[in-house]
Amino acid sequence: MSAALLPQELIRKKRDGLALTDAEITFIVQGITSGQLSDAQLGAFAMAVFQRGMTMAERVSLTQQMMYSGQVLSWQDMDLNGPVVDKHSTGGVGDKVSLMLGPIVAACGAYVPMISGRGLGHTGGTLDKFDSIPGYNATPDEAQFKALVKRVGCAIIGQTAQLAPADQRFYATRDVTATVESIDLITASILSKKLAAGLDALVMDVKTGNGAFAAKMSMAQELSQSISQVATGAGVPTRCLITDMNQVLGHSVGNAVEMAECIDFLVNPAKADARLLEITIELAAHMLDISGAVNGLDRARDQALTALNQGYAAQVFADMVIGLGGPADLLEKPQHYLPQAPMIKPILAQMQGYVTTIDVREIGLSMVRLKAGRSKADDVIDYAVGLTQVVKIGDYVEAGQALAVAHIRDENQWDELNKGFPNLIGLAPEAVKTHSLVKEIYPA
Repeated sequence: MSAALLPQELIRKKRDGLALTDAEITFIVQGITSGQLSDAQLGAFAMAVFQRGMTMAERVSLTQQMMYSGQVLSWQDMDLNGPVVDKHSTGGVGDKVSLMLGPIVAACGAYVPMISGRGLGHTGGTLDKFDSIPGYNATPDEAQFKALVKRVGCAIIGQTAQLAPADQRFYATRDVTATVESIDLITASILSKKLAAGLDALVMDVKTGNGAFAAKMSMAQELSQSISQVATGAGVPTRCLITDMNQVLGHSVGNAVEMAECIDFLVNPAKADARLLEITIELAAHMLDISGAVNGLDRARDQALTALNQGYAAQVFADMVIGLGGPADLLEKPQHYLPQAPMIKPILAQMQGYVTTIDVREIGLSMVRLKAGRSKADDVIDYAVGLTQVVKIGDYVEAGQALAVAHIRDENQWDELNKGFPNLIGLAPEAVKTHSLVKEIYPA
């Protein structure tokens, strides 16, 4: 081993603000995967990157090497007659978009192998919502996964240990060394997993606002620029939409209640929440456009709406659920299968006024405290608890009118929610202008 490829020398080089070569980054990632890089060295390397940053070439190299640290899916042998495309969200409260989005895009002729995560912190996870469906197998083997994607057009499953294993160890180290909030490392972490799915194109939904990881617009912009440039540099055309997370997306928060909202969205699109419909169709249009499945955003929006309104997307969703072991009649009888909370009670406003602010992050944390989410990775989730009919910014409420409906286990949970939730909704005599849903798109 040459002196240049000693871990401590590469840490020193990055600590001093110098750029690492492809060979040096390859050596580091191999050390992460094999365990040859100690936890202390990995933590020191993460801190050096956090403090000194990386060039765009370094970010591309780190992303690609982490992607190739494990299995990389290929669709070449599947003889697909359309592009392979996915979407990833940085996370929000009530963000159930993926559940409808994958089937809509698949119904328009693209293929969506969506490998999703579980919730951690105040944001919910796509996989947790699917776990509320009895029998649904979120961890099929590769052959079953690929066959289902080819037959149905979409499969939403969980990340396997074989995909980007370097990221799993690196993220765990970053989590305990105060280096999570690095744009360089966030970019590599997100993209190494997504690009390992063998995509032709990717759309990112980068949330910003008080319920988002990137609470400030400046961070969302920096992350969007980084992700779009790195992914495109790694060979996968990528578009980032910065979207608003200053209020709950849709009207529900929680696993089974969000799944129920998703099913109702697909079965009764005319009654869908307006903001949820807008962002779902917009993301679908961008996925279809950037992947080449449909030429042009306007045409793509029209096709996505047709797929939804004619029931084609609902059929894809039903076929996917059946293909992964779920009930054949879930869309007809969701209440028969989805977990139901024993108590359902409205949380009432204590005064009148227009809803002007919503503390979305605290709503997410309140759900975590009721076990609808996790405070640590091995927590057991209660799929039944949640909120429905959550008010929106701009709504006018009278004193004694519902701010939300609580789905809870017992009186203790009810007391906690009823006491705290009204403080999370700001009411005022005058209405305020609502935030635009899509704020910016990268590349413009």
